[in-house]
Amino acid sequence: MSTDVTNQAVAKKPSNGTVVIRCEGLERYLGEGTGRTHVLRGVTFEARRGEVTAIVGPSGCGKSTLLYQLGLLDRPDGGRIVIEGKEASSASDDERTALRADHIGFVFQFHFLLPEFSAAENVMLPMRKLGRLTGPQMRDRAMELLSAVGLGEKTGRLPSQLSGGEQQRVAIARSLANEPALILADEPTGNLDVANSNMVFSLLLRLAKEKGQAVVLVTHNPEIAQRCDRTMPMRDGLFV
Repeated sequence: MSTDVTNQAVAKKPSNGTVVIRCEGLERYLGEGTGRTHVLRGVTFEARRGEVTAIVGPSGCGKSTLLYQLGLLDRPDGGRIVIEGKEASSASDDERTALRADHIGFVFQFHFLLPEFSAAENVMLPMRKLGRLTGPQMRDRAMELLSAVGLGEKTGRLPSQLSGGEQQRVAIARSLANEPALILADEPTGNLDVANSNMVFSLLLRLAKEKGQAVVLVTHNPEIAQRCDRTMPMRDGLFV
């Protein structure tokens, strides 16, 4: 990556401990009529740079719904969300899309890599959408990120030529493409064996500390939850 791009990234990154995202009194209902369910019941939460938070709880307690709210993929029925000092809950769709591209990276249980694109091309996709770097700068950054996740020798391979753990590491590299302040991970190791689960989680933990990003993950894995800086249990749409 060019020196100018690197210096710009370093200059704009606040120190660890800074609040990246805060939600206050989030309410969310799903369904209609007699099937209408109160999924989030006034949730308040914040995530800070350099900190990894695990949200745990039984299926249906609201974990993933909260993650989609934090990722601006869904709108709350009440409450507010502020990300990097910007009000997001009442922003327009275009403004929310821009906030996602600029501040948020996603890692899901399934990697969602495009099968016809190489590992490097998959990592470049968020950068192309944001449109801040030149073609060579995007490729340099993709190579740098893939090297950081241990795939420097496999940047040209298609997803079908990578193992499950390697595909998930490409997904992590992609989530870091635009240097987001916040990484949201929904069961990021749920589709992996024990060895690859440990590898992928250790990678998220290390990158959060090194790059000063807030990581919020939903997991059913108690061993992974115990290794996080904070564990937040949910029951019936509230933290307990």
